[in-house]
Amino acid sequence: MMESTRDVYGKTLIELGKENPNIVVLDADLSVSTKTCLFAKVFPERFFDMGVAEQDMIGVAAGLATTGKTVFTSTFAIFATGRAWEQIRVSVAYPRLNVKVVATHGGITTGEDGVTHQATEDLALMRVLPNMTVIVPSDSVETEAVIRAVAQMHGPAYVRLSRSKTPVINDKKTHAFKVGKGIIMSPGKDLTIIATGIMVSAALDAASELKKRGIAARVVNMHTLKPLDSELIVTCAKETGVIVTAEEHTVIGGLGGAVAEVVSENYPVPVIRVGQRDIFAESGKPNELLEKYGMTAPDIVKAAESALSIKRK
Repeated sequence: MMESTRDVYGKTLIELGKENPNIVVLDADLSVSTKTCLFAKVFPERFFDMGVAEQDMIGVAAGLATTGKTVFTSTFAIFATGRAWEQIRVSVAYPRLNVKVVATHGGITTGEDGVTHQATEDLALMRVLPNMTVIVPSDSVETEAVIRAVAQMHGPAYVRLSRSKTPVINDKKTHAFKVGKGIIMSPGKDLTIIATGIMVSAALDAASELKKRGIAARVVNMHTLKPLDSELIVTCAKETGVIVTAEEHTVIGGLGGAVAEVVSENYPVPVIRVGQRDIFAESGKPNELLEKYGMTAPDIVKAAESALSIKRK
């Protein structure tokens, strides 16, 4: 089954709006794409389209938050974190206001929109901010749980969603999401693959291929980059001796960097990072871009074999 995380975001906002009259939603002239338009149809008095003015949107969101509102703001990830970074830093993160920045069109799977719309630095930009919670759901099921969780918690949060429909890998009946706690998706003793967002599905596919080769790969869904589940990372380092990270993001400052920081300070083991290298991508079909820039299941398999070759015996 394939489903878009942004579609579920829009539907979940409606449910939350019915439950909590203090929820308001802001968008920056992209509500049809971010799916906040669904909320606007049901609660027009609680929806504000700020136009192509992302900085103003964040400023207004901060103001609304000071009046006791739970504020959701949305636009494309590149605009939310790039164009409005200073406003998020000073007006939201610093005073620790109750503003949720839920950005769609994250990563290179925005596809044909090209590099100007491909956010591959957003997680690094948000992770560096004090007081900011950073989450990347792995599928539509987890997206609903994430949006509900950040609505209940007080303080700033950044949630990155995708444009394209992606595989549904979680069972809604059994899925247990908790902010800051990674989820072991499959067991394994030979190595650990820690992935986030759409790369969790790719990691599971890679683990299946590795199993055919006699390699037991543990797969961890690290949906929350901040606060990071350092305890689980160290446990994986100790138990499997080597780690591969996978993310639809630059390998600089994102999940790979975060995991490497924890490992190097607590229990040094080899860490191989799968993600976009220090390069801008280009326009193209999402799957073709993932393949060209090394963010597919076969790339994770290759990284796993490379990691095992340097694993301490």
